[in-house]
Amino acid sequence: MRRPFAIVAALLALAGCGGEDASERPQVPAPSGIRLLEVGSFESPLFVTAPPEDRERVFVVEQGGTIRIVGQDEPFLDISDRLEAGGERGLLGLAFAPDYASSGLFYVYYTAKDGANTLAEYKRASDTAGDPGSERVLIAQEDSEPNHNGGMITFGPDGKLYVGMGDGGGGGDQHGQIGNGQSLDTILGKILRIDPAPDGDRPYTIPDDNPFVGRDGARGEIYAYGLRNPWRFSFDRQTGDLTIGDVGQNAVEEIDWVRAGEGAGANFGWRVFEGSDRFTEGEAAEDAIEPVIDARHSDGYCSITGGYVVRSPELSSWAGDYVYGDLCLGTLMRAELPDGSPSETGLEVQQLSSFGEDAQGRLYATSLNGPVYRLVEQ
Repeated sequence: MRRPFAIVAALLALAGCGGEDASERPQVPAPSGIRLLEVGSFESPLFVTAPPEDRERVFVVEQGGTIRIVGQDEPFLDISDRLEAGGERGLLGLAFAPDYASSGLFYVYYTAKDGANTLAEYKRASDTAGDPGSERVLIAQEDSEPNHNGGMITFGPDGKLYVGMGDGGGGGDQHGQIGNGQSLDTILGKILRIDPAPDGDRPYTIPDDNPFVGRDGARGEIYAYGLRNPWRFSFDRQTGDLTIGDVGQNAVEEIDWVRAGEGAGANFGWRVFEGSDRFTEGEAAEDAIEPVIDARHSDGYCSITGGYVVRSPELSSWAGDYVYGDLCLGTLMRAELPDGSPSETGLEVQQLSSFGEDAQGRLYATSLNGPVYRLVEQ
């Protein structure tokens, strides 16, 4: 990935401070009547989420290896001693099990000391703390390059765990004859779909209905492929549609979209295509799906930040619109997918690193500079 994200993240790794009590510092409302409400300041926040049915709390992922609860001084989890942070590396993702209230299980995605992209399970120690000693590693994917690490993890509407994996890094996916993105014998450059429960000697279960199960030379974990670095993706909590923000190479950032139930086996084209543009001549991408949005570097984009279809009770005027942005521009955009044209919202988050939702479906945006905002109507 690039360039600005790597540089800015490294410079700002120590820029913030610990989780603060939620503030009521109103921002100037955008022309749309929506404003950004700062709920706290953190160290390089990269994601926001909450356990299912927990309508009171908001959890923030910090790149350096801590998970914090907004309004709580002590971290919920601190695994900074077992990961490599800086640039595009660090603690990158968090997902709570659908039955978290009873099981206490949650999952994180981080860069291990040896550079491996690591998916691990942890268990709650108390209502306010996870147990760092409970780690069970599900995936430790070797990765010799420091970029394109993926990092998004989320449980889908079907209860399965979806995992975003970058293409292995470097530039141009120069891995093997056709690149990792188009190769079905590697999990790099993919979105995976697994059940985190162990299956014999394997630390997770591959669902029988995954699209490539039983296919010679293909990894059964793969759900969708042809991705460069699907930094953030999300399921519409109302329809189940899948939307992916896939970070581009030199010219085009892209937003990919598939209707609920149509994502299995989808090929999003990388490295044959970068956005809608041909990237590699003489290669084919079978049944490649074109992006619904091309965001071009010539317009100031550099690293797309995928967001969410708005279902927030606090954003009724934007209901059904997809909100997303870009690390460099910071401008929050919205569009009615799949066919609507993007428009500026009038809101800006400098160094926009991610979006997130809480259990109520309220929408958040994070800045590498430290602030975490909730989007609310004026």
